[in-house]
Amino acid sequence: MANPVTLRLDEKTRRRIARIARGRRVSTSEAIRDAIDRWIDRETSVHSLYDAVSDLIGVVRGRNRKRSMQTGRQFTKLLKRRRKRK
Repeated sequence: MANPVTLRLDEKTRRRIARIARGRRVSTSEAIRDAIDRWIDRETSVHSLYDAVSDLIGVVRGRNRKRSMQTGRQFTKLLKRRRKRK
């Protein structure tokens, strides 16, 4: 069984959570638990800067059409060059 936790919310936030919970047809507590679980997953899933931005690498158009296929190697070279400068 879960342990109760006291959480103080302003009225606007409480209403917004209640509206989302009604829309999902779950209790307010379940909606809050789900939000906390998602936050924890997001906070603990990023282990490095690369993990945080990997979905963005290669999405910008440039002259080199093969850039997105070589992204990992290019990113590694960039990080090594920056490390050497310090």
